[in-house]
Amino acid sequence: MNKKKRVIVGLSGGVDSSVTAYLLKEQGYEVIGLFMKNWHDDSVTISNECPWLEDSNDAMLVADRLGIPFQTVDLSEQYKERIVDYMFNEYEKGRTPNPDVLCNREIKFDVFMKIALDLGADYVATGHYCRKGTITKDGEEVYQLLAGVDDNKDQSYFLCQLSQAQLAKALFPIGELTKPEVRQIAAEQNLITADKKDSQGLCFIGKVRLPDFLQQQLKPKEGVIVEVANNHDKYNKELPEFNSKEEELKYLSEKVSYQQVDGKVVGKHQGAHFFTKGQRKGLAVGGTAEPLFVIETDVNENVIYTGQGKSHPGLYRSALFITNEELHWVREDLSLSLDETMDVMARIRYRQPLQKAKLHKVDNGLYVVFEQPQSAITEGQFVAWYIKDELVGSGVIS
Repeated sequence: MNKKKRVIVGLSGGVDSSVTAYLLKEQGYEVIGLFMKNWHDDSVTISNECPWLEDSNDAMLVADRLGIPFQTVDLSEQYKERIVDYMFNEYEKGRTPNPDVLCNREIKFDVFMKIALDLGADYVATGHYCRKGTITKDGEEVYQLLAGVDDNKDQSYFLCQLSQAQLAKALFPIGELTKPEVRQIAAEQNLITADKKDSQGLCFIGKVRLPDFLQQQLKPKEGVIVEVANNHDKYNKELPEFNSKEEELKYLSEKVSYQQVDGKVVGKHQGAHFFTKGQRKGLAVGGTAEPLFVIETDVNENVIYTGQGKSHPGLYRSALFITNEELHWVREDLSLSLDETMDVMARIRYRQPLQKAKLHKVDNGLYVVFEQPQSAITEGQFVAWYIKDELVGSGVIS
């Protein structure tokens, strides 16, 4: 008789991971629930609620209902090192990190996965809306990261940094389902999480607003908000003559650099690193015909540059660059060699509809050139590219 394969499920206290555990048990796996405690610095939670206690309690009740063993692991130390410190570091550089992508790469599918494998797990499962495919190529098994069936909820983007080794050990049981189907299963099984609202905000801090969290570490510093007119000369430059394709790509991916004289001062802010490109809320500047959007932040000079309306030319660029160090192929077998190109569909943020793009591999990195100019291409965020419904690679926008 075959020994049952053991799967450790990251039970978060939400409905998705609850149903994940139920489905695996139904499929005949030996299932163990593990709750990750990632953050408990009381100095930064803004309410008296203690979300992780409530969540771990819900996770425990679900495990109890399903009759599976349950335990809590405290990963807050690794969390602080790998996620929180990284975030502050990125913000100080004037980049906008994506903690959820990192949390998956560094915590759930690394630290957590190692703990699971030490506990004798064959697989680690999470409640992500994505699917795993397996193909054989040159006699080797190759794993695919596929979009979830529910277009509304596809979370493949958050897993864009996973490796073949991580995918080999991963299971995503709800990727074939839609959110309403998941809730229905939870209700039928009387799981306490059936009607629980989806958690919002950072994957770890619970009920904390990002600026409040950042202000713990990054000191507020008053600076000016500058509005740049949408007919500024910078936006009407003639295209220069290019001597090479790479020169052209470099030109297309370069962001406009601004100085205070390029616009008029329209307000004050408490620190450029609290703002991100494309942001509209929180500027507190009134009296403009159209709302102001952040088009650039300068953390060295502590200036925020803004423009009126979401079609302001300062928001748009048609190409971006990724350095070799920050380039990642989920499908290593498809990675490009020097001067190779690839037609893909890409997105620069979660929930953005996929955009037609072309990858160009150069010596020091990779260019992604979009058919249509993209709004608010933001340094530090991840771009992910797909072939049909398969996510094949990603990188950090530099």
